[in-house]
Amino acid sequence: MNRYSGVFLALIFCLQLQAQQHTVTGSVADSTTRLPLEAATITLLTDHQPAPVVRSEKNGSFRMQVPSGGPSTLIVSFTGYRPRTIVLPSPSAAGDIGTVYLQNDATSLEAIVVQGKKPPVSFRVDRQVYNAAQFGNAASGTGIDVIRNLPSVSVNALGEISFRGSSSFLVLINGKPTQGDPATMLGQLPAAAIENVETITSPSAAYDADGKAGIINIITKTGIEDGWMLQSSVLYGLPPVKDFDNAHTPQRFGADITAGYRKNKWDISGGLNYLRNDIAGYREGDVYTIRNGIKTAFPSNGERSFKRYNYGGRLAASYQTNVNNLVSAGFYIGKKFQLREADLLYNNYRQDIQTGTVFAPFTYYNANTQEKEGLFSLASLDYTHRFSKNSSLAVSALYEHAGLSGNTYNRNLYYPNTSDTLQFTHNPNTNPLNAIRLKADYTQKLGQQHTLQTGYQYRYDVQDGNFLYYTKIPGTPDYVTDPEFTSHVKTNNRIHAGYVQANGQVHKLNYNLGGRLEYSERDLMFSKNEKKQRLLLNNFFPAAQFRYALTEQAAIKLGYNRRIKRTNNYELNPFPEREHSETLEQGDPNLLPELIGTYELGWEQKLAGGSFFLTFYHQRTKNPIQRVNKVYNDSILNRVFTNAGNAFQTGIETNLSIAVTPWWQCVLGGNVYRYKISGSIFDGTLPVSNNSWVYTINTSQTFTLPANWLLQLSVNYLSERVTAQGEDSRFLTPHFLVKKTTKDKRWYFQLQWLNIDAGMKESNRQRITTYGADFYTTTNYIYEPDQFQLSLGFNLSRRNRKISLPQSEIGEKEF
Repeated sequence: MNRYSGVFLALIFCLQLQAQQHTVTGSVADSTTRLPLEAATITLLTDHQPAPVVRSEKNGSFRMQVPSGGPSTLIVSFTGYRPRTIVLPSPSAAGDIGTVYLQNDATSLEAIVVQGKKPPVSFRVDRQVYNAAQFGNAASGTGIDVIRNLPSVSVNALGEISFRGSSSFLVLINGKPTQGDPATMLGQLPAAAIENVETITSPSAAYDADGKAGIINIITKTGIEDGWMLQSSVLYGLPPVKDFDNAHTPQRFGADITAGYRKNKWDISGGLNYLRNDIAGYREGDVYTIRNGIKTAFPSNGERSFKRYNYGGRLAASYQTNVNNLVSAGFYIGKKFQLREADLLYNNYRQDIQTGTVFAPFTYYNANTQEKEGLFSLASLDYTHRFSKNSSLAVSALYEHAGLSGNTYNRNLYYPNTSDTLQFTHNPNTNPLNAIRLKADYTQKLGQQHTLQTGYQYRYDVQDGNFLYYTKIPGTPDYVTDPEFTSHVKTNNRIHAGYVQANGQVHKLNYNLGGRLEYSERDLMFSKNEKKQRLLLNNFFPAAQFRYALTEQAAIKLGYNRRIKRTNNYELNPFPEREHSETLEQGDPNLLPELIGTYELGWEQKLAGGSFFLTFYHQRTKNPIQRVNKVYNDSILNRVFTNAGNAFQTGIETNLSIAVTPWWQCVLGGNVYRYKISGSIFDGTLPVSNNSWVYTINTSQTFTLPANWLLQLSVNYLSERVTAQGEDSRFLTPHFLVKKTTKDKRWYFQLQWLNIDAGMKESNRQRITTYGADFYTTTNYIYEPDQFQLSLGFNLSRRNRKISLPQSEIGEKEF
């Protein structure tokens, strides 16, 4: 055989090999966010060297040739993720293998050890992603303790959460929307269950339009390994350093346990949690009204403490029938309880404005107790079908029932002989809610770089509230109903929404373009006015985001979106509620929702050992909802909700995350903005114009020491800021953490020093002031500083598993 014959036979052999190969296609994505992973490595295991290797494209897709003679094994890997092994048992298994989801390589209890871990902050096209493990001050706490560390988030003395200065933002759990009040919902989610927190300040049209400031997406811990998972922690709070001589000593303790099992096509997770988190407190108030030339002053001081607990149980299961079909279901039941004590000593007097003469001094003791509780239950069902690698349909349904109720006991007593009663009122209420959400989303890939999404959502909720007000008849055990403060309010809300969105990449430019159209109906029915009030609204919500990669380390982004802050039943109830001795709370049935437009321009920069971002934004709000005061009588202020013209906010938010040394991680973030509100309140009778600079600073310094010891110091600071009728003072909360993790990473022991004050009288206190032509009120809330907590955690399996448990959708906003 000559050399030409050899070449010919070799050519024939190669052609035969080529004929015996099959093409395998698929895509690679993050298991939590479902976003594609570019440049993932797909390796074909073989006895020959080098092993065949391909890389995934920008949209995560890949294509590889595999031999058809027998089983083939693919290894799919990506930096920072756990590799995945795919076995193709026969030639018939070749073809499209679908999406291969990779899991972040992290261990759930290795909380804030930064070596070898994910970066504290990372960037995506439309969001910043924060690794929750870096926030050691949140350990053994709740979701509120985690998000208070974000650069644009602040939590004030009353527990109210603000995102870019607004209490209106949408909370997602693993990408699913929740309609509950953020503070209530996040307060029931254990911090130990949170893997990442994503802030989306310019959301696409695919998201609900709710939320003035944007979206905070909570990602729970995830895993891909089969078998059992078990993790648990316990918390104990030491006796208070300062309890303000409150009647009861605050108690703080809790425990949570999460278990999961994954095998073959089943993935089952469940969890139980309990948290008792009381807090001692003190209140100083100074209030006066002016009527007919007479100033009536009623300064007060005394206890303001809270007894708080919540507990719940969750169960979630999913079944992957085949590569194209996934069914999941969840159930949740839980209770939240809060008792607020406001036992105040009032020293009332009157003064003639012209002469300065003081007369009619009167001292009395007001014992005010307010209870609120909610028993929440809900069930969810989701189904996802993939028609091909280029298209899919996801449908979901959720039903919720919330048994909401409360009691307020208000006793005005003679002083110092508090056994004699001036007035005793009792106002119980029930406010049950039933709600459903139905949703369908269709996704179609257009080529390799572009995707089209469209969807429809229907939301319905009905709430039927009964608010009773009883006054005790002096000298008898009987009560009489006060018709002025007794009411029945029923609210129905229906919202139809449809959206279209296109996203993709053109060279170095990523884009999201879309629009969302909503039709909503709001019906109100009152016991004192049988005429039903209906509000019909049609709103269009455009959204656009662009991100351009200048280099591999730097990118600029540009965005615009329009959003809405809807009204709730509490803001709409026109009948006054006697909150306590000096205050009535009242809503407005004609209240309009806020409409918000936000513009953004940002810079993102990757650094050696860290990252940095800076975002300029401008926000314009139509019909801002304000809680304002007016005089009800000479010793009672009426606190009402009203629309107040227009508001404008222009600011800069930034965050720097840097490894100063191998053992020192520094995170420094903040938000500075100019807020201005102008217009009128009380049906145009009172002009409003106010503006000021506001800023927040959040920082954490983490020190990783030998033998698995860790120290962390963090500070959260909220500056002074204006309101429609006054201003709120600054609020400061420093925290310190010492943590020891065992060598096998299964146990941790830690001590937390929360709200550090050390006698300086600066931490965990805030003054709120409002004023008008005929009134002035200022209240200083001083809550317990220097809280010490011990906690212990255990992780049996040393893996993260997805605890994708259902969360309350609507009911908790009324708590």
